[in-house]
Amino acid sequence: MVHMKAPEELRSHQWYGTDGLRSFSHRARTRQLGYLPEEHLGKPVIAILNTWSDINPCHVHLRDRAQAVKRGVWQAGGFPLEFPVSTLSETFQKPTPMLYRNLLAMETEELLRSYPVDGAVLMGGCDKSTPALLMGAASVDLPTVFVPAGPMLPGHWRGEVLGSGTDMWKYWDDKRAGLIGDCELTELESGLARSPGHCMTMGTASTLTAAAEALGVTVPGASSIPAVDSGHDRMAAQSGMRIVEQVHKGRVLSSILTQEAFEDAVTTVLGLGGSTNAVIHLIAMAGRAGARLTLDDFDRIARTVPVLANVRPGGRTYLMEDFHFAGGLPGFLSRITDLLHLDRPTVSHDTLREQLAGARVHNDDVIRTRDNPVASEGGVAVLRGNLCPDGAVIKHIAAEPHLLKHTGPAVVFDDYRTMQRTINDPELDITADSVLVLRNAGPKGGPGMPEYGMLPLPDHLLKQGVRDMVRISDARMSGTSYGACVLHIAPESYVGGPLALVRTGDTITLDVEARILQLNVDDEELARRRAEWTPPPARYERGYGALYNEQITQADTGCDFEFLARPGKVPDPYAG
Repeated sequence: MVHMKAPEELRSHQWYGTDGLRSFSHRARTRQLGYLPEEHLGKPVIAILNTWSDINPCHVHLRDRAQAVKRGVWQAGGFPLEFPVSTLSETFQKPTPMLYRNLLAMETEELLRSYPVDGAVLMGGCDKSTPALLMGAASVDLPTVFVPAGPMLPGHWRGEVLGSGTDMWKYWDDKRAGLIGDCELTELESGLARSPGHCMTMGTASTLTAAAEALGVTVPGASSIPAVDSGHDRMAAQSGMRIVEQVHKGRVLSSILTQEAFEDAVTTVLGLGGSTNAVIHLIAMAGRAGARLTLDDFDRIARTVPVLANVRPGGRTYLMEDFHFAGGLPGFLSRITDLLHLDRPTVSHDTLREQLAGARVHNDDVIRTRDNPVASEGGVAVLRGNLCPDGAVIKHIAAEPHLLKHTGPAVVFDDYRTMQRTINDPELDITADSVLVLRNAGPKGGPGMPEYGMLPLPDHLLKQGVRDMVRISDARMSGTSYGACVLHIAPESYVGGPLALVRTGDTITLDVEARILQLNVDDEELARRRAEWTPPPARYERGYGALYNEQITQADTGCDFEFLARPGKVPDPYAG
């Protein structure tokens, strides 16, 4: 039996329940909104933070789902209030929504702190929205439940099942290679993404909502429910009911987001063959929650967990709807319980052990057994070497195996526009053995670290049948991408990292098994080049961009703002 908090125990009581002028004013303005005293006084006030917008196809259904959340809150005896917050649309926002992840985190934090709310339901799913919402909420530390947007339906085209993003890259290369024409491409435009919801591959969105479920901040099974399935509506209502219970229990977010929870989220991401973007986001989220994750934690855990999710692009066959009906994340976690911290709480159960007690897998090809994994080790490797002294990452399970140990001559591009303009220039003499290098695409240089890391191959190589090459950058890449792409090189070239010193013709060695990325140039020559290097001009002279440039940290520490990531107390506002 859940203890019901007395009205004066609720945080919202400061606004509504005292005898002063301010409380009188707050009650009067609530009447102005059309609410009766019986609807809200003495009840938990629940903020529903909704990232819906007309231009975000991943979240276009969340306006309706918010009504289901409200239904659940009302059913449980709470009072829901919906707040629109920034939408971070991966498909439309330029130069990249990563530039604005911390802006949504700030908005989330300050909104929850400054309004009369006792708990929060966070609604998101498109790549940057999940970490942004949870980073901001962690900094406030109210009872919190996350509602994932859910994957879209599988794509279809001429008898083929398509994965958003992953098949976009594939067929775009086929077009450039002359294998398909404009008619096929026009049909593909209508077949790749055919419903609301985020990418239905194990891209960044699915990876991070799975991480949120593994952290324990969603109701069980929430992360894989297709966006348009009626079960998604029921999950939203269940989440509304759950948050009221969390308020009465006093179970704040910090009791869920523990060090053990983050380690389990890393284990989950690696076992799913998930997106490299999760490395940056989980490090940032952990920092906000007072936990600590490093690149070394990812590499250490990767050596202990097999990839069991046969979901594209790390797997070869299935999509998220298949994963959901095969058992979803509860089924997946049931196969790696020996690698998890089972005695920690979630928003639905007192322990993760209790939550997973009835979990089952219904298709052993979608969610593999331990003796038949997709890969024997986790899907991301952390590299070190003189080219990345603070680390780099590669999703090696999505690369052609022969490239995982490779030495080749660099072809260097100083920015993405130059690369687009010159990648097919015959004078560059690019071969399949070349190492394509992109710089000035990191947190400051991008700006915002865009998803440029899956550099396009030259047309002449595509026509020869080449589909993968070693590519190196301080950028990120879409979780739906694939290939031998080394990413997140830190420190970035824009601030003078070693990537800034590479010249076309230098040889670079990649050895994933040895975890090495090495520029084969002697220290004396590198010192000479460093003495000649001059910093590029600032990307922004004013506004949010200037704040971003001043405060952003590097990829290995999560790309948070320094003033947000630092420890310290922020008092609740005085409402009287």
